[in-house]
Amino acid sequence: MDWRTFPSLSALRAFEAASRTGSLSAAARELNVTHAAVAQHLRTLSERFGRALMVREGQGMALTDDGRVLAEAVRDGFSRIEAGLAELTDRSADRPLRVTLTPTFAEAWLMPRIGEFWSRHPEIELSLVPSMEVMDLRREGFDLAIRFGDGSWPGLEVSPLVQGPFVVVGAPSLVRGRNIKEMGPLDSYAWYLSRASREQTVWGASLGLDFTQMAATEMPDNGLALSAVRAGYGLSIQARALVERDLEAGALQSVYEGESQGLGYFLVTQKGVPSERLAILLKWLRRAARRS
Repeated sequence: MDWRTFPSLSALRAFEAASRTGSLSAAARELNVTHAAVAQHLRTLSERFGRALMVREGQGMALTDDGRVLAEAVRDGFSRIEAGLAELTDRSADRPLRVTLTPTFAEAWLMPRIGEFWSRHPEIELSLVPSMEVMDLRREGFDLAIRFGDGSWPGLEVSPLVQGPFVVVGAPSLVRGRNIKEMGPLDSYAWYLSRASREQTVWGASLGLDFTQMAATEMPDNGLALSAVRAGYGLSIQARALVERDLEAGALQSVYEGESQGLGYFLVTQKGVPSERLAILLKWLRRAARRS
């Protein structure tokens, strides 16, 4: 197919609407364009083929014999496109929503809450992909990313999900109700961090801590790091939202709370109106975050 000589799809749409309604005005209203625009499209097509496609008949327009040939072909073509789009839409509706997110956020915040979403929306399947990498949503086929940062990702729809302070935490047996000043030099304690957490490095640096120069143990995931801290082996630095339940239950105590300085977890999607299923997920995430 040589697209350089192919009639514009706008002209074919105008012709299809005019041939179906028998009126340039009705076609213009349907396509949300002017009467003159539809008339121009018809003139362009007639000039291209060197013959009239529609003629005036009473108060409306009627197809010529040549116009009927083109109208049938155009309607058949548009019908096949519509059927193909419908099939793809059905396939998209059946596939899981793909979500990429940091491992720390997945384990500490999302997994304790996601059961509610599944119970409310069993028809929506999720594919969760914890990763430290910043994925290209379009190229990698993701519907949603939950990213840690300052929200500066040009060309994408970005909205805050969980923002707020970070905390330095330890077990009650280690902290014993003290604050960070009463704890003494922080580099004298063992620290337990997640290997998959860029967040902890950023927050630590704001306190002047270089974990590479300290007795810091990197666990494969944040859950193991928190287990060590709950057992009283040392300290950790966490987003308060991720350990709120431990703090409320008394499993951990905070010795310091600091501002995240614009950093937090953000919902990131491609530009445009989200699908119905994705909109449901986004609404639930925001509601769950407000309750945190």
